Amino acid sequence: MKTKILLLAAMTFTLAGFSQKAEIKAADKALKGGDAMAAKSSLESAASLIEAADDKTKGLYYFLRGKTYADLAKKGDATAFSDAATSFNKLIDLEATTGKAKYTDEANQHVASLVADLVNAAVEDNNNNKYKEAGEKLYMGYKLSPKDTSYLYYASSSAVNGGHYEDALKYYDELKEIGYDGGGVKYTALNVASGEREEMDQNQRDLYVKAGTHSDPLDEKIPSKKAEIVKNMALIYSQLGQDDKAMEAYKIARADNPGDVNLILNEANLHYKLGDKDKFKVLMAEAADLAPENADLHYNIGVINMEQGLIEEARASYKKALEIKPDYVNAQLNLSTTYVNEGNGLIDEMNELSTSRKRADLDKYDELKQKKDDLFLVAASVLEDALKVSADNQAILNQLKNIYGALGDNDNFMRIKGLLEE
Repeated sequence: MKTKILLLAAMTFTLAGFSQKAEIKAADKALKGGDAMAAKSSLESAASLIEAADDKTKGLYYFLRGKTYADLAKKGDATAFSDAATSFNKLIDLEATTGKAKYTDEANQHVASLVADLVNAAVEDNNNNKYKEAGEKLYMGYKLSPKDTSYLYYASSSAVNGGHYEDALKYYDELKEIGYDGGGVKYTALNVASGEREEMDQNQRDLYVKAGTHSDPLDEKIPSKKAEIVKNMALIYSQLGQDDKAMEAYKIARADNPGDVNLILNEANLHYKLGDKDKFKVLMAEAADLAPENADLHYNIGVINMEQGLIEEARASYKKALEIKPDYVNAQLNLSTTYVNEGNGLIDEMNELSTSRKRADLDKYDELKQKKDDLFLVAASVLEDALKVSADNQAILNQLKNIYGALGDNDNFMRIKGLLEE
């Protein structure tokens, strides 16, 4: 009885194997007939027993499955890319292990075609703002063709554009692991027949130029992308609230690129976010030394000095910004405000003296009032100069009207009021 049970089990297994091979054969026939959906159905029927099959059957199964899903992907099924890639990779790994590369060469050709389809689909996804899908396709393209590391870089860019920061970090981490640089030289030449500039490798370009089919060869240096990658990682860490990791990323990036003003500014902004305004000011000054003609840098240094009560330093920074950019409205307004604030700071002391009957106190009051008015007049002068280049700026006009009102200068108050009403 025991022998019969074993024999029955063996017969059942043999029948399953026949059924499996029949399904694979049916899939092959359907695929040759252009019916990828029928091929997919047959392969799904064979899938449950494939792990127990012999290597020859497995190889054919993965090969047909890769071709089937690649065909479905080409026909618009975006979900099929992953199955096609997985199947071709399993086939190639299997044949590398067994040493019998029956389908590997053809599979590699399909993989190359699949990578091209993935990249084209990713471009379309990006154009349609489907950034996550684009990133995933480009990442898959990189996994299928690891030599094309730029696909991984563009996958990270797509993820960043879509705000998919966790995905972007994953891609960036992998770029760091493989030592991606992204720099190099782009070799181009002018196609004599078409008049179009074409990019190619250096040897091919030089041969074409020598043959006369191309002219005007150019070597264009492409800068390294390492600093950009670390900077973006730092920005993402900051966005995700992982400020310690962001700070560490900036340190690494700045060690490699000490003169990169944008890196300094981003690190400065992180210190500002964390409440370290002193460090922010130091870094902004460092950036200003590297980019002395950047008006925004001087303006921001002025803002921080102003917040910290360093009025003279703030004024110097605003004046520097205005030297570079005379119509910098915010710098004009803030410079004027430094004088108004200083004048307002005298009012409390004046109020205390205003109730005194002592001659010395009354003289002191008059002295402080004159000083306040003088400061307000300087503030007004700054904005009058600003009106010469920004005649209809509402913020300037409103602040100027308030200053003249505080001075009791009715003529100028009404003049500015009229300009506002115009």
